Amino acid sequence: MKPKNLIGFPYLHLQEFLLEHGIKPYRAHQIFIWLYHYKLYDFDLMSNLSKKLRSLLKEHFYISLPLISSRTKSQDGSIKYLFELKDGLTIESVWMPSDSRKTLCISTQVGCRLNCSFCLTASLGLKRNLTAGEILGQCMTVNEDLGKEDAITNVVFMGMGEPLDNLGPVVDALRLMTAPEAMRMSTRKVTVSTSGLVDRINEFQKENIHINLAISLNASDDITRDRIMPINKKYPIKVLMDCLKNYPLKPQRRHTIEYVLLEGINDSDDDARRLAKWLKGIPCKINLIQIGR
Repeated sequence: MKPKNLIGFPYLHLQEFLLEHGIKPYRAHQIFIWLYHYKLYDFDLMSNLSKKLRSLLKEHFYISLPLISSRTKSQDGSIKYLFELKDGLTIESVWMPSDSRKTLCISTQVGCRLNCSFCLTASLGLKRNLTAGEILGQCMTVNEDLGKEDAITNVVFMGMGEPLDNLGPVVDALRLMTAPEAMRMSTRKVTVSTSGLVDRINEFQKENIHINLAISLNASDDITRDRIMPINKKYPIKVLMDCLKNYPLKPQRRHTIEYVLLEGINDSDDDARRLAKWLKGIPCKINLIQIGR
């Protein structure tokens, strides 16, 4: 096979690869411990692997992380990272510290095809999807850049792109992000945001990955949401709300409803009342985001 980035490569696929080459699948655990726990990116230094296995890995895999092109620090301590990918395209991640957590907002696509009117990424169009390795690589590179005292505790898939429009790589990245043999993050500390792709939400729930889901709603009526979020024409608010009502949540879990306040567009008292009506019966919290004032 053509050499693949081992970062982002699914654990079960690595076990299958090893079996095909007559190697016990438990070696996958050892490889992942070197890669994700010890952050060792040189096969030759994986000392408990045989020379034969190390040669096999070098033949079929490489280890690559996104390159930091620039860092921009804000007054609140946040750091915006600009990453350069192997093909020269760029993506952004934002590290956001607080007293109780260190959150990284990561990208899942270069650009986006959904064309939401208030989103800067929409002006780029969709260049391409990110691989699972490029998604995970943002976390790994930032952690290496900042050091243990500022290590990431929470991850939100809210950067460039619509995560569920890149479902396969996002699922692969989430499995590795929360797997004990890989990045071992708690599912409670990982959130995926979506603009409301109902078919993909239904597909995602079958993956049985119990992370947090955030819904970018941003309007209380279909006419307004059609205008600012064209995806609403395919999945109107009622369809989206019915989907959330049927979405299986673990005890004590809630959806996050993201609502960007746009002055004179979606911020009236009537909007608040309609929003409350839509959300009745849905375990959720509302994140009001004020811009445009």
